[in-house]
Amino acid sequence: MLNFLYSALYSIVLTFLLPFEYLKRPRELRGRWIRERFGLLDPSIATHNAPLIWVHAVSVGEAIASASLIKKLKERHPSLDIVISTVTDTGRKVAMERMGDSAGIIYVPFDLPFAIHNTVKRIRPSAFIIMETELWPNTIRILSELNIPVLLLNGRISERSFNGYKKLKFFIKDVLKKVSLLCMQERIYADRIRSLGAEPERVRVIGSFKFDTRPSAPVPEWTKALKGPVIIAGSTHRTEEDVVLDAYIKLKNDFPRLNLIIAPRHPGRFKEVEELVERRGLEYVKRSEISRQSIAGSPKAVFDENAIDDRRSPADDRRASGGLVVILDVMGELSSVYGASDIAVMGGSFIGHGGQNPLEPAYWERAIVCGPHMENFPFIDNFYKSKGALEADSSNLYKILKDLLDSPDRMSDMGKVAKGLYEKNAGATERAVEIIEKYL
Repeated sequence: MLNFLYSALYSIVLTFLLPFEYLKRPRELRGRWIRERFGLLDPSIATHNAPLIWVHAVSVGEAIASASLIKKLKERHPSLDIVISTVTDTGRKVAMERMGDSAGIIYVPFDLPFAIHNTVKRIRPSAFIIMETELWPNTIRILSELNIPVLLLNGRISERSFNGYKKLKFFIKDVLKKVSLLCMQERIYADRIRSLGAEPERVRVIGSFKFDTRPSAPVPEWTKALKGPVIIAGSTHRTEEDVVLDAYIKLKNDFPRLNLIIAPRHPGRFKEVEELVERRGLEYVKRSEISRQSIAGSPKAVFDENAIDDRRSPADDRRASGGLVVILDVMGELSSVYGASDIAVMGGSFIGHGGQNPLEPAYWERAIVCGPHMENFPFIDNFYKSKGALEADSSNLYKILKDLLDSPDRMSDMGKVAKGLYEKNAGATERAVEIIEKYL
């Protein structure tokens, strides 16, 4: 009865949302999106003569985390076929860029029985892997009934999600019983999943894949044109750019050559962030306007009239000597751009979002500054205790950044500690591969 009620409610909601979801996508993706969400896959996705693993990675973060897993699986089992499903367009884009050569990329089917059966018939998976924690009841139930193992890897449950799931424990408990194994990042997540009804013997703590992720590319060439110290605000959300820009304007009085790279979390906000920067009268350039041709010239040429609209420039040209703001309005480059920074300020942590991944700058041995909301990354407490990161808020961000910029040795030491913790906690991907191999 519960399954029927869930499917009925899901169908009603989908009926209202489907037109909006369809139309908000780029025209070139609409046809593929609607077909794949109903399980009507391109024949090339379904062509395989070997075991196939279906990995579900909701969006960008999960897609990045799954990259190291898929790389290791393909190294160990070259003939293994892999299909990755995503929900978001940005997640699909990142999956295509990082794993398009080694896996088929699809949109996940709607959580309706006929759509799920359509997908399963076409790809015939040997196992279904859920990255992090996205529990689709019908998908899990149907795969379990078909004797296809369902594995949850790199699992986590934020406090907000946990509170929501608790209200539906009577339903979630039955869903969790159909998951063969739940491999969680941290003990706190394991405790939460058990309290929701997961059978204790099926829950393990194996660490976070994030400690095994690597940048998708070397530090971009264009960053070499930035002369002077560089602060990067990565994956920022609304209102956070105001906090960072306010601190940056004060810091420019102390460090005239200071540069700031702002990377908004969501592409739809690129224009909004540009307007914020423009209203403050700051020198800026958009990453999308920096061409390969300009990079080949002098450092100043990166920000010449071919890269930035002169109408936004003040009469007194300070580009050569002063720092500026770069708006990172492209996807997939942030993890590499961290390598060009001196200090990384983590977005999503100055609002109640739970923070963004501090391990990306840790890989590059960069000093890390976080806001008060890093709930999505419980391991950050170890970074704070070990002096591998600092916690700030909107009132003291300027002072903390100034103190770091005044002390290059301290920045360097922080980066080394962060890198050490990064390497110490690596290995979750290898443990996950060993688990998957038991189900092939």
